[in-house]
Amino acid sequence: MGGQGDVTVLGTVVSPFALRVRMALYLKGVSYEYLEQNVFDKGELLVASNPVHKKVPVLIHGGKPVCESVAIVQYVDEFWTGAEFPSILPADPYDRAVARFWAAYVDDKLVAAVLGILRAATQEERDKKVEAAHAVVAPMEEAFATCSKGKAFFSGGDSVGYLDLALGCHLFWLETLRSMFGVNVIDAGRTPQLAAWAERFLETKAAKAVAPPANSMEEYAGKLRAIWAAAAAAK
Repeated sequence: MGGQGDVTVLGTVVSPFALRVRMALYLKGVSYEYLEQNVFDKGELLVASNPVHKKVPVLIHGGKPVCESVAIVQYVDEFWTGAEFPSILPADPYDRAVARFWAAYVDDKLVAAVLGILRAATQEERDKKVEAAHAVVAPMEEAFATCSKGKAFFSGGDSVGYLDLALGCHLFWLETLRSMFGVNVIDAGRTPQLAAWAERFLETKAAKAVAPPANSMEEYAGKLRAIWAAAAAAK
């Protein structure tokens, strides 16, 4: 494993954004220390490292913190360069812009859709949220066809890249929704190419290296739902 200076990642095993950062470091072959954080009782190091948002992930490199997963992944790609470090972002400026656009789309639209399904209090409400999630995912089918250029991944090659990480880090939560509620946000009948990509992504070494422990996401989801239910009852 390569590296330059001390590298630490503050995260949680259930945070897709922390998983994104850890996969980026894995792709680069950079060794790092991982420190699990309690988001319900935030520690001094997390608050000091990210005083604005006080949330994970945070990359601490050589004593300097870098916050927000998108910024961290780009930092990792720009810092660890050279023949021994594979690129994460596309080399072509236009392809980079397209990848960044869709990555922002994923974080803006898909995260809200996942939370909507998770927060639904009734089956009827959940069904509506799932349909809304399908509408969010639908454009990604064409995006994959365009970006992949007939290859296995969004990167346009046979290995994962920036947009693969951006969407792939959320697949663990989509699997959790399927396990908990029997819903398929990425449905093979609606988006077959995207569904096939998701299966390939979860089989990559990068994804397997950071896969959350069994049931950890369901347990975390249960805590969130209990908090939301208590807040709703209090109103």
